[in-house]
Amino acid sequence: MNEKLLNMSSSPHIRHRLTTGAVMTDVVLALLPAAVFGIYRYGIHAFLILLISVASAVATEFLYDKAARKPMTVKDGSAVVTGLLLGLSLSPAVPLYLPCLGSVFAILFVKCFFGGLGKNFMNPALTGRCFLLISFGSAMTNFSVDGMSSATPLAALRAGEAVSLSQTALGYTAGVIGGSAVALLIGGIFLLITGGITIEIPAAFVAAFAVFMGLFGGHGFDPNYLLIHICGGGVLMGAFFMATDPVTSPVTSRGQLLYGAITGILAGLFRVYGSSADSVSYAIIIANMVVPFIDKISVPKPLGYRAASGKPQFPKAAVNLTIITLCAGLALSSVYVLTRDKIDEQKLAANAASYKEVCPDAETFVTDDTINAKIEALGGDIYDEKFGKTYINSVMVGKDASDATVGYVISVSSGDGYDGTITLSVGLDTEGTVLGISFTELHETAGMGMLCGEDAFRSQFAGVNTDAFTLNKAGGSTTDNEIDSVSGASTSSGAVVNAVNTALAFYASSIQ
Repeated sequence: MNEKLLNMSSSPHIRHRLTTGAVMTDVVLALLPAAVFGIYRYGIHAFLILLISVASAVATEFLYDKAARKPMTVKDGSAVVTGLLLGLSLSPAVPLYLPCLGSVFAILFVKCFFGGLGKNFMNPALTGRCFLLISFGSAMTNFSVDGMSSATPLAALRAGEAVSLSQTALGYTAGVIGGSAVALLIGGIFLLITGGITIEIPAAFVAAFAVFMGLFGGHGFDPNYLLIHICGGGVLMGAFFMATDPVTSPVTSRGQLLYGAITGILAGLFRVYGSSADSVSYAIIIANMVVPFIDKISVPKPLGYRAASGKPQFPKAAVNLTIITLCAGLALSSVYVLTRDKIDEQKLAANAASYKEVCPDAETFVTDDTINAKIEALGGDIYDEKFGKTYINSVMVGKDASDATVGYVISVSSGDGYDGTITLSVGLDTEGTVLGISFTELHETAGMGMLCGEDAFRSQFAGVNTDAFTLNKAGGSTTDNEIDSVSGASTSSGAVVNAVNTALAFYASSIQ
């Protein structure tokens, strides 16, 4: 007897040859152009990131199903799609443990713990990316490849620099592995043709985003400006592959248009007025949370349907959550506004104390227009690739009571710290001898990298006149210009040495 005749389940009973596995296969095929180009562009490290991301996602779902004694769902391909999307949204320079952590978080906490495919309320790949952005911000925003670092198109555009639209669209500028707009567009069109997605969400997303950027981006509806923003920053990946996730998007065409418009406006809002390294990811996961409400107002009611009370049902839970969120946001914003001036004062006081610490003979500290002009000429770019990601922030001239120059304080940052940016003040006398260093930003690992802030490490620089310091990881230095590394924190120690060397190089070329 045909077993299908004995398969009893609740309605609907409509069957279709289209399966979850077939849909996921189409998505993987659509992402292949972006993946292949990313590997071609960035090399073996990009391939390993994608491989680890996919493998970690699949392994996490397999192990969870096994441990929870649930039906094995790995073969439906959704974990592969999650891992591939996450990998494509990462910088080609991230360490290989990040795609593993991101995939585990996406599959385990966002998908499996909520009941599996079809029950997650946020896009797993995007949530995994946001988790990594929050937890490992420095590594996630490092786009250096083969030791060369350059600004992303959006960062360059924000700085007033010229940006090539063709290079941005093709994916030859700094960005994520899946940053080729042309490859993503090819994949998106493929999904539209095969029926994997419909046009409503991508069209509404891109249109709303473009209109918002035209109105509030500061350049009007300049086509070149708008197209660079659309081709960069993950807009096309979000519009075609993330926002269209059938589990976390509305079910009706009208709801999808509204959802796409909300997502596009939020992405534009965060890009113009926000300070986060990402705008599209946060826009989509926030829009995911209002999908139940969108479905509530957009799903047509059956003919003759009436609520039990005879009145339209009011979405109290959604409204209450919205009000609570708005009140919390308003409270946090108010606290920031009220304390902003005090925070700025404290920063200025901390900087002044740092200046005095590394240049004690100075009574006052002033700026110099000639030196400032040389700093501005750097354009905020990396000072010298041989020192890694180091930047000159400012230079203060120390004056004694008779207004004679007694030294200089150079503020320099290194983006190569183990857990973020390191910023320090380097004091130099008029002969170029290092008077001392003082940290204004140090967030390294407690008990390891944070030991760079202790006198035992900092005092090694004081009183030394040299062109450059070298890091001695083994310890036991025998010359003045050798710096003994903090045990177990060679990355942090190296970042500090490079920052001091950057200050010495700038002094030699622009001040002395």
